[in-house]
Amino acid sequence: MSMATQMDVSVRLPARRLFDGAAVAVNGVGRQGAFGLLPNHVDTVVALVPSVMALRLVDGTELFFGLDEGILVKRGHRVDIACIRGIRGTDLGALQESVEASFVQIDEEERLARSALARLEADMVRRFAELREPVQ
Repeated sequence: MSMATQMDVSVRLPARRLFDGAAVAVNGVGRQGAFGLLPNHVDTVVALVPSVMALRLVDGTELFFGLDEGILVKRGHRVDIACIRGIRGTDLGALQESVEASFVQIDEEERLARSALARLEADMVRRFAELREPVQ
């Protein structure tokens, strides 16, 4: 493997891509603790925990991502990050507010979906019980 000055980084959610571009450093938090990756770092796989991930781009600017659980795979000069939920930002203060608002909304939607599913399951059990009753 040749010595590189940058990595190709892709941050993906199930439905869309949050980022796709070049970076010179990736900093985040995995199950084993905080980590940092540079272009010539050894290949690795990291299980991500809900946290903030920072990318330093080639031009020196930093991007921040509020990420939920996910996985990071570094292979060669390519870093692929896949997570369940995430938000991109350039300012940590604004990112925190966005993460709180977005994740709370998603949690409420998931709670409503689970509630609807429980009602459907209960209705199905009731209908199966009715099928077992003898017809007169």
